[in-house]
Amino acid sequence: MRLNGTLRRLAFISAALASVASGSSVIAADMSQAPADTTRIFDELRFGASASIQTGHDHENGVFPDVQVLFNPFGYNPAGDWKDQITHPRIHIGTSIGTGGSADQLYSGLTWTMTYSSGIFTEAGFGGVVHNGNLTAENDGPKLGCHLLFHEYLGAGYNFDSHWSLMAQVAHSSHADLCNGPNAGMTRAGLLVGYKF
Repeated sequence: MRLNGTLRRLAFISAALASVASGSSVIAADMSQAPADTTRIFDELRFGASASIQTGHDHENGVFPDVQVLFNPFGYNPAGDWKDQITHPRIHIGTSIGTGGSADQLYSGLTWTMTYSSGIFTEAGFGGVVHNGNLTAENDGPKLGCHLLFHEYLGAGYNFDSHWSLMAQVAHSSHADLCNGPNAGMTRAGLLVGYKF
C-alpha cells in the first residue's frame, strides 16, 4: 500500500512538472516573434516551503515543498505606477508537494504584484487548483469535497536586488460550496525565495 501511494505521488508530481515544461515551451515559441522589450515571458522562478495553519482535524501534517513559475505576457513593469502595475497581472503556475500523507496541489492563475520604491512588494493571486487529497473520508486532515478548487493567496516580500527576493505567503484552496460535499479547504503559510530573470 505504501509503495502504491508513493508511485501515485510520483506520477502526480511528474505530470505537474510536464505541464509546466510544456507551457514554457509554447510560450517561448510564441514570444520569439515579439518585440525585444516584451520577450521576457518567463519572468520569475520561486521555491520554498509551507505548512498548514489549520487546527484540529483540518490540520495537514508535514512540510510542503513549493515551486512557482511566473510568466509576464501582459507587460507587467515593477517600475510603473500603481495603476499600471494592477492592470498588468502575471500568470502563475505552481505546485505544493504533500508530505506526511497530505495532498499534492497543482495550481494556476493570475498574480497582481505592487512593487514600491523601498524594495517592498505586496501580492495577490487568484485561480484554480487540482489536488489528490481527501474528499469525504473520516481521516485526519481536511475533507475537501471535490478535486478542483479555487486557489487564492496573499503575500508580502522584499526585493534584495533586481534578481533576488524573499516573500511570506498565505494560500487558501476551497470550492466556495460550488460542489457537493464538505468544504474544509486547505490553508498553508510559508516562505518563498524568488529569482527574477
